Amino acid sequence: MAEKNLVIVESPAKAKTIGKYLGRSYTVKASMGHLRDLPKSKLGIDIEHDFEPDYKPIRGKEALIRELKEAAKESDTVYLATDPDREGEAISWHLKYLLDLNDQKARRVTFNEITKNVVQESIARPREIDQNLVDAQQARRVLDRIVGYELSPLLWKKVRRGLSAGRVQSVATRMVDEREKEIESFKPEEYWTLDAQLLDEPSHKTFTAHYYGKNGKKFEPSSREEIDAVIADTKSAVFVVKSVKRADKQRSPSPPFTTSTLQQEASRKLNMTPRRTMAIAQQLYEGVDVAGEGTVGLITYMRTDSLRISAEAQAQAKTVICSRYGQSYYPASTRAYKTKAGAQDAHEAIRPTHVELDPEQIQSSLSKDQYRLYKLIWSRFLATQMANAIYDTVSIDTECGGHRFKSSHQSLRFPGFIAVYEEGKDEETEAVGSPLPDLQEGDQASIRSLDKQQHFTQPPAHYTDATLIRAMEEQGIGRPSTYAPTVSTILDREYVVKEGKYLRITNLGRVVTALMKERFSDIADLKFTANMEQRLDSVEEGKTAWKDVLREFYGDFEQDLENAEKALDGARIKVPDEVSEEICPECGRNLVVKSGRFGRFLACPGYPECT
Repeated sequence: MAEKNLVIVESPAKAKTIGKYLGRSYTVKASMGHLRDLPKSKLGIDIEHDFEPDYKPIRGKEALIRELKEAAKESDTVYLATDPDREGEAISWHLKYLLDLNDQKARRVTFNEITKNVVQESIARPREIDQNLVDAQQARRVLDRIVGYELSPLLWKKVRRGLSAGRVQSVATRMVDEREKEIESFKPEEYWTLDAQLLDEPSHKTFTAHYYGKNGKKFEPSSREEIDAVIADTKSAVFVVKSVKRADKQRSPSPPFTTSTLQQEASRKLNMTPRRTMAIAQQLYEGVDVAGEGTVGLITYMRTDSLRISAEAQAQAKTVICSRYGQSYYPASTRAYKTKAGAQDAHEAIRPTHVELDPEQIQSSLSKDQYRLYKLIWSRFLATQMANAIYDTVSIDTECGGHRFKSSHQSLRFPGFIAVYEEGKDEETEAVGSPLPDLQEGDQASIRSLDKQQHFTQPPAHYTDATLIRAMEEQGIGRPSTYAPTVSTILDREYVVKEGKYLRITNLGRVVTALMKERFSDIADLKFTANMEQRLDSVEEGKTAWKDVLREFYGDFEQDLENAEKALDGARIKVPDEVSEEICPECGRNLVVKSGRFGRFLACPGYPECT
């Protein structure tokens, strides 16, 4: 009798893509995400009995569980093919329990990319469920449940109903709050710049020289008197060329995408929120119907902190680059990128699975957002494997009355990777100077005009989605799977609001952060949260027992909770109104921002007297 196999994945799209690559003896079904979890109605963790979690089948999924059970009963082998990360491992572990599978029958497979080769190779080389990965996920889930379910009621009682607290969200809110305080306390400092318009008599060309300093030392005038003294020394004197430097400057491509850099770049270039970016990336990973190709997984797994690229993908990229752009666009040796210390490096970087499928070729098969994100990933990956861009640069130093001025210009000689892709920037960069005349050392230039300008130093910029995620990654807070949900949560809770692209703390966010810093200093502490991530990594590596992490955390947390309850007994913390510029048409007072079921709205502080 022919062998019958069941493959269980998380989503119908993934089931469809994988079903295409396996023979008739395989049935592919979707679990639709988690089927068993901690109950919503209570804590669901027996703290007295060593943090034992009480997992329950998720309500509304009973019929699906019965269907999968029947299919598993009729199968010789059940391949658990959920996502290749901690959460995916935990879903497979829960499935094994729910479907009552023994070790021989339940086999774990993972796909870093959903392509025919990878699917068939993975099915041919199954493994057992990795209990260390499961335990790392259990530790995170239980920790977050304890913090959320034991802290949130305190916030309800003392601040406002419906609030929530969480390990990573509390720290992210604190980061936005501290940036806002930096901006508020910033004291601008005055400084002046001076630009000289110079004329090279032989060529009749004018060029701009920027003031640098005096007697070879850098000097930034900080008052009108200082800048006027420089002008008095230089306005009627001759400028002499002191040095001319010509060089070629090489610029290397940015590394391939990780989860964090993809979210940052999609925010900058496509104006996509991190949550939207990850939803679209999941669709591209699981598979899209491409005309003439059928269902195709277009990118590798999108939750990763690794910069690794497979040799096969590098070879594909080389073929595409050389055939499209020519051999000169491929570097002398294949590019590899070093993953930063502390990264999990479980998967490759995010890249297209079929480099030869260029975005324009398949645009008609994709939604607008799928096309934009796929094009971003495809272009970035191709650029990572291309030759450097080469610029011709010239810099000229001129002197007058002991004062030095500098001029520079660069022009692109060979585009290299820039032919395909250039990384977006969070801040505006300085414009490249205009072309310079062909001057030699000792040449003289006459002055046409001097332009002085007063400036003031600027405070640090408010965080955007992109810069907050970058800061969280730099501080070691959260992991690839948590960046997008964290930013979404602090916005949903209205601890933070978005004004244009910038994130601003609300008065509610301020009050909750102050309470957390005062009463739960560990949870609100950046270093503590980063260290906790390292502890979870240590569980994944099999070096630490997951319940040890919980025991270490809970003793101090329980004490903090007890102390906070006592200290705030009978107290209620008022959230100050956010006063707007808008005026009430009835009574003339400034309207204030309130929150309701449908979000934030303007109201009169005189309500109900004023209607």
